[in-house]
Amino acid sequence: MNIINKQLKLQYFCISGCHFYFFVTQFKYCNIGTHSLRYVYTAVSGISDFPEYTSVGQVDDEQFMYFDSNIKKAVPKTEWMRQSEGADYWDRQTQIGIGAHQVYKNNIQILKERFNQTTGVHTVQVMYGCEFDDQTGETNGFRQDGYDGEDFLLLDLKEMRYISPVMQGFLTAHKWNNDRALLEARKHYFNTVCIEWLQKYVQYGKSSLKKTVSPQVSLLQKSSSSPVTCHATGFYPKEVTISWMKNDQEHHEDVEVGELLPNEDGTFQKRSTIRVTPEEWKNNKFSCVVEHQGKTMTADEIRTNTGYLLKINSKGNNHKTIENKHNTFRPVLFLYGCTL
Repeated sequence: MNIINKQLKLQYFCISGCHFYFFVTQFKYCNIGTHSLRYVYTAVSGISDFPEYTSVGQVDDEQFMYFDSNIKKAVPKTEWMRQSEGADYWDRQTQIGIGAHQVYKNNIQILKERFNQTTGVHTVQVMYGCEFDDQTGETNGFRQDGYDGEDFLLLDLKEMRYISPVMQGFLTAHKWNNDRALLEARKHYFNTVCIEWLQKYVQYGKSSLKKTVSPQVSLLQKSSSSPVTCHATGFYPKEVTISWMKNDQEHHEDVEVGELLPNEDGTFQKRSTIRVTPEEWKNNKFSCVVEHQGKTMTADEIRTNTGYLLKINSKGNNHKTIENKHNTFRPVLFLYGCTL
């Protein structure tokens, strides 16, 4: 099950008048300079000892609030949120969560009937929020609904209408598209209310949210004939580019870029793997270039598990390059001691 990683009475009003929620399968990552506010609501049936409903709020991928139907209480997940909002705020979030729990519980039953299901584990999910570019002032809102891991509804904010890729969602899309009051309320939320709260939260957590942590970069190869992986980890924010150079020219052939993954400490990791024959590697100069908005990276060295040294070259304020020295390559000690 893939989860893509509102407060306010307005959002609860919008939800309480509707009936269906889905599971988000894709999420558009923000660009550098963009802040995002995202909520994920999840309802589950058919699993014992697991909350029927959970809601999570995130600012710039940092979780700041949490609610579930077992604890029946909204709680702060960051120190900056704990210090910035008082009891009234959390009481309001708790009441919203309790009400939404009942709505989502009913939605699952409705969708089970539509999909002609009687037993099994089922999930209803909504992901929604907004983005704000503090450099250009551009804003954007988004909302996606899903059921059992598949897209169910999508809100097109430009056209202000719901779109469903499945027949079982047509009824809901038609109903909501004909509810002008609902559409206007959501338009106001995404264009105004959400942005205001996002800016407020960014101000609350500015010391944490605006931090930059440069990546640690290492190379990994099991043997001389194995693919070579360039692995960057421990960086924040999440926007990073990993590319390969061949003889100082961009190289895209036989390169596989992995997905962005979170670390437990709130930072991120990503990898890029290149397939090169030993002869090609020996006769050419290959470099892995990692670009990130963090602080200036200084020259350094990393040692392989054979004692061989690879040079890490600094390139400006946001580039780190690891290249094969002397046109050979040896296995390196992989970060965290994990050799794949």
